[in-house]
Amino acid sequence: MTFCRTLALTAAACLLGGAAVAAGITVHDARNRDVVIGDAARIVSIGGAITEILYALGFEDRLVGVDSTSLYPAAAREKPDVGYMRQLSAEGVLGLNPSLVLAAQGSGPKETMDVLEAAKVPLVLVPESFSEAGLLEKIRLVGHAMDADKRAECLIAAVSDDLAQLRELRAKVTKPVRVMFVMSLLNGRAMAAGKNTAANEIIALAGGVNAIDGYDGYKIINDEAIVAAKPDVVLSIQRGKDSVEAEAVYVHPAFALTPVAANKTFISMEGLYLLGFGPRTAAAARDLSIKLYPALAPQAEKFKPAAFVANCRT
Repeated sequence: MTFCRTLALTAAACLLGGAAVAAGITVHDARNRDVVIGDAARIVSIGGAITEILYALGFEDRLVGVDSTSLYPAAAREKPDVGYMRQLSAEGVLGLNPSLVLAAQGSGPKETMDVLEAAKVPLVLVPESFSEAGLLEKIRLVGHAMDADKRAECLIAAVSDDLAQLRELRAKVTKPVRVMFVMSLLNGRAMAAGKNTAANEIIALAGGVNAIDGYDGYKIINDEAIVAAKPDVVLSIQRGKDSVEAEAVYVHPAFALTPVAANKTFISMEGLYLLGFGPRTAAAARDLSIKLYPALAPQAEKFKPAAFVANCRT
């Protein structure tokens, strides 16, 4: 009887072109719950880093939908879009008939996540820990969800090598600069990143110091706090028409009293690359480090990111 059942399962997998993951893969996710995955043939990926990892592991053909932060690789933009990861609709996700939803921790709103959790489709919330260890664990979890532990370990090895090269580059920094990450500058009010944020960690990985260390998360700060923080550099991300512009920072009455305006030190980088905490994170930190410390450019040229060339797809 067991043998017949095995034959039936094997036949079913063949009919699906080998797309089905073996039944019974268990993943412990960010909700501290065990999620059993019986079929990963049709995936909705919510979170740009998760999508990057799935592509790096060779599972792009199983993606039936992605969120709007899934901008890399470029081919991901051709997948059906379920919307911004924090403004999802259950109908938009479930309408794609997924057999598995992989979503970054913090996806929402809560009402939508409750509906998805109540559906019969396995929902895995991937922990969002902004650290080297958290990045590697993210890759490991996604790989395990796909029953592809060997592929995941291949990618982890490449990313670990990149992080090691980054540490060598960072060790050459003798005088860390103070960096303020500004998410937005609306009506003259700056929203800046504190501790326990992707921005805080990428600044540290690049060899800088976050000029804001008195709170966690992103908050709007007053002019007095900007002046007191004494940032050497303002860092931001490219957000189309909502991007923070260099000139707006330089003429701001508070930033005008800091080294930022005096030295014209404003840096803007692509958002997913800088803050996504996916396989390219070490390369993004390297690029930021060069912008913060131009003298490191010759050493940085020796840093060849392994994650870009590693073949972890089989």
